[in-house]
Amino acid sequence: MISDRMAKLLIEQVGHESRAHQLYLGMAVYFEHQSLARWAKLFYDQSIEEAGHARKIMEFLDDNNVEYDLPALKSATSRYASAAAVAQTALDSERKVTAQFQELAKTALAEDDHTAHQFVQWFVNEQVEEERKVQALIDLISSGINLFQAEALLDRFE
Repeated sequence: MISDRMAKLLIEQVGHESRAHQLYLGMAVYFEHQSLARWAKLFYDQSIEEAGHARKIMEFLDDNNVEYDLPALKSATSRYASAAAVAQTALDSERKVTAQFQELAKTALAEDDHTAHQFVQWFVNEQVEEERKVQALIDLISSGINLFQAEALLDRFE
């Protein structure tokens, strides 16, 4: 059984992951509006991954008999100044999520909740990959390459 404090924080994290899902959907729409279908697909796929993270946390809560309501969500924009702004927003979001999971891991240890700590550790490790991937996108965009030509390189980000 996980502690009440961990349950509360994990429920909040469901909301954070759901907001990340919406954020990436908005980013995908931005690229759709720029006629950059491959870029849009990359961000649609990332939105699905974020929804999967929320579901994974919900399943963990369910497995531990935690009752909860889903956190409310705010709207997400699809209006960005540039592809670079999209990528920077994504990196800022991933860094925030990394900090949230690191805090969850610290709390689990402080609560002597080894089950929750082991569960959260998967996300801590996942965030290393998430940040690396978004930083690589920033590097690609910053190189000055034409975004239409860059679509041929996006397979390496999957």
